[in-house]
Amino acid sequence: MLLQPLDDTDDLSRIRAVPVPSGFLPLIERADHRAPSVFRPENMMREARRQKGLDAGPVPRVVLLDPDGDMVDYVRAHFGAVRSPYWACYHTDMWTWEAAGLSFGIVGYAVGASFSVLVAEQAFVCGCELLISVASAGQIAAHAPPSYHIIIDRALRDEGTSYHYLPPAPFASADPEVITIARAACSEDTGPVLTGATWTTDAPFRETEAAIARRKAEGLLAVEMEAAALYAFAQAQGRPVLCLAHVTNQLGQVHGDFEKGDDNGAARSIALAAGFATAWMAHCAVHPR
Repeated sequence: MLLQPLDDTDDLSRIRAVPVPSGFLPLIERADHRAPSVFRPENMMREARRQKGLDAGPVPRVVLLDPDGDMVDYVRAHFGAVRSPYWACYHTDMWTWEAAGLSFGIVGYAVGASFSVLVAEQAFVCGCELLISVASAGQIAAHAPPSYHIIIDRALRDEGTSYHYLPPAPFASADPEVITIARAACSEDTGPVLTGATWTTDAPFRETEAAIARRKAEGLLAVEMEAAALYAFAQAQGRPVLCLAHVTNQLGQVHGDFEKGDDNGAARSIALAAGFATAWMAHCAVHPR
């Protein structure tokens, strides 16, 4: 049922319900996935630069998304990361630094499917050539005690954003080439790293016992909030994106949960991302995309 808006004479006791048309499911009924959008990220960034008085310029080739913000704190404290003068996003700051011959940018607190893709869209039109998301995740399959990382090769689409980029399907998958290079770039120094599928949800506080049991039976390793949408965007737009899940908790079911380790796990997460970025850029130098 849909609710009609109140007018001046309405009160809460007289809200009228309107029947929803049969089959009215806009997320999965849309068929214009290949059509260009009227509202473009480059135009929004143009207007943001104008309003903020910022010069146009490129962001680093490698951009990290850090929903928790721990990696942002770490690179500012340990790598001297500075705020990008060219990042005109209305909602976030980008912090930049140099390492291993590459320029890196990082955006903190881009939590959830829609926000992470909003930032990703803007990053790529501003000069980003590779985007890596490192997000905290809840453990579904107990392969190891938290914390550890997962290279996400596909994500269950239990959110809304991905359906605006790709037709309906259970999963959004990473580019196999991206996953192959990511796996090869891992080393013992970065600790345990698994590869597998996760569950992307928009509603973390609706992870019921039945839903978790079903996801576990389906072979999913963890639950997070961004990967399905980022991979759908990546596939639709032909952009290289890697999503890493940092499994940090057992869904709050044990005392002392959500501990990430030294530096809140930031050093390990950055080392993983930087190792992959270096390998990816070396690959692209030999095999241009």
